[in-house]
This record gives sequence, structure tokens and C-alpha cells, in this order.
Amino acid sequence: MGDLYQSYAELASGQIEGIQYQRTWRTSAFSSLLHLAIHGGGIEQGTTELADATAGDVHDFYTLDGFKDPGANAELHITSTRFDEPQGLAMAKAASHIVSWHGAAGTTALTYLGGLDYNLRDQIGEALANAGFAVSVASEDLSGTDPANITNRSTRRMGVQLELTNAQRTQFFQGGDMSRAKRKNTTAAFTAYVTAVTTGIRQALVIPGKG
Repeated sequence: MGDLYQSYAELASGQIEGIQYQRTWRTSAFSSLLHLAIHGGGIEQGTTELADATAGDVHDFYTLDGFKDPGANAELHITSTRFDEPQGLAMAKAASHIVSWHGAAGTTALTYLGGLDYNLRDQIGEALANAGFAVSVASEDLSGTDPANITNRSTRRMGVQLELTNAQRTQFFQGGDMSRAKRKNTTAAFTAYVTAVTTGIRQALVIPGKG
């Protein structure tokens, strides 16, 4: 099933920001790495929380959160190769490195690794595996290797796309409850995952600062 909206302008004309969706971002003076969750909130549950926690106060952060009723948030999905919301796209184009967080279907806890930044991808994958998380290089449909993908719109024309299965994401919230009201109740597995991704980034990169 295709997306309802083919661009952010179409989405903004059909949905009300602050009621059905919300854009949130912050920038850091310390790093030019951006954590993206363009299908956040109820669209691909858990991705906003993961991107936000991993960015912390060190990296830039952007998310578009879906606030609609369960089952209706898919209407807010704009595929990564067409995601053109001006703030998010500007942040991506200004970033030296990008980690883009997504949710995938799946009953096995697994992270699919994609994007064109193979060095950073592999270092994050190694750190996740060392922390006990199952990882696999993504197949073509989840590979995130299209240059038009916002994951790869950095100044270096590459980035990392993390696709976490539903089974993996439910492990990060108490009782496996990923509803909007309960996503603040994270587990030790959530913290371990965020720590592993941070470790992979640190092992791979000396990230340019700003200024």
C-alpha cells in the first residue's frame, strides 16, 4: 500500500500540526551528526525515543511524530526518498553524518543495517552485536542506499539507516507497551541499545564540531 501523501506540503495541507502530528528538533553546538526519526511517534513506534536518547545533548535531533489514533498514523508516512519537510531536510543537508531510525515489521528481535555510510554502519552493527543485539545487513527493500533517501542527504552524501523490527522495539518499553502514554517507560534493554549505538559512533568517527 502506497503513501497517502507524496510530499510534506501535501501532508501539511491535510493534517493539523499540534493535533495530528508534531515536528520537533534541537541542535547541538558540539557535533554535526544528526539523529533522524522521520516516522516517529505512532508511525513507527519507539523511533523518536531512540533517536532522542541517542542524540542526547551531544548530537542534533529531528523527528516528525504521529499523534493520530492507533492504526491511523500510517497516513502520516512519507517514504524516506520523498521526505522533504523543510526543517528536517535542511538539518540533513547540514549534517556531516546521519543516523536515521526506522521501524520494520518482524516477530524476531533484529536490527537491519542500511545506508551508504558503510564504515559507520558496520561499527554500529559490531557494537550492537557485542552488546547482545541481533543485527543483519538489510536486504534491498530496507537497504537505505538510494541517494535520494534523506539518510544519505548529508554533506558527505551518505548515512546510516537502522530498521528495528517490532519485536526488537517492544523489548525497549515496559510490558512491551509502545502506546504513546507508555513510551516514557523504557527498559534496561533500551538503555543498552542506546549505549551500543553511541559506542559504535565513537569507535567509527571523529565528528566535526560546529562554528
